[in-house]
Amino acid sequence: MTAWLPDNSTLHHGDTHQDAGLFAVLRNQAANQTAQVTAAGAAWLAGAAAYPRSTLAQWEAHPSSPGVLPCGSAFDVVNVPTLFGRRMLEHLWSDGPGSGPVATHRGRMLLFASPGTAQRLPSLLDWEEWGGGPEPRAVMGPHGRGDGEEADGKVPPLLCHGTGDAVTVPPLTCASTTPGPRWLVAPDTRSPWLPGPDVLLWACVRVTRSAPSSMARNSIFPPADPDANVYDVSRRR
Repeated sequence: MTAWLPDNSTLHHGDTHQDAGLFAVLRNQAANQTAQVTAAGAAWLAGAAAYPRSTLAQWEAHPSSPGVLPCGSAFDVVNVPTLFGRRMLEHLWSDGPGSGPVATHRGRMLLFASPGTAQRLPSLLDWEEWGGGPEPRAVMGPHGRGDGEEADGKVPPLLCHGTGDAVTVPPLTCASTTPGPRWLVAPDTRSPWLPGPDVLLWACVRVTRSAPSSMARNSIFPPADPDANVYDVSRRR
């Protein structure tokens, strides 16, 4: 697991003056903040685009504007209802290996996952034996229905974005109070660890089989401010 450290390295993505300016801004604003993208994290995100250098130039010109990136090469995205996603993160951080980058957008939580997850996770959820309980449900692709939270013992419909899909990513620089998409756990390295379908399946199973009271006792979210960024970043991968 990688520790959260400020990115003080000098990045040369094409050795352009624009890149250097963008990275300098990110280094100054991202130090010790899990919700801010580092210079290396910006380089990783841009690598998902067809033209990384052009993407970085656009981000420098508009660092507080959301972007759109394709899935399937650098990452897939699992899009879940906010409450269920928060519970998944509880288990991933308290009992599991941690998470990759995580964002919120339009009342949903976006879990960045390893490429191929969008194809495999729905079938794994359908295959999983639930000990006689209700079967899980998953929706694949960006046009699936179901924005409601989970019923008792069930996985809510998941939107799995993979090859051929694109997702909105939060601005590289934004405050926690900024409306619109924002990072909960921002990318901070050129090669972030990303959970695969097996890890996310495990998290889904843990949520559906855990008593709410036990999750509340071990919660990493303070009850007074459910949107605060309080992840134990020493466990970040």
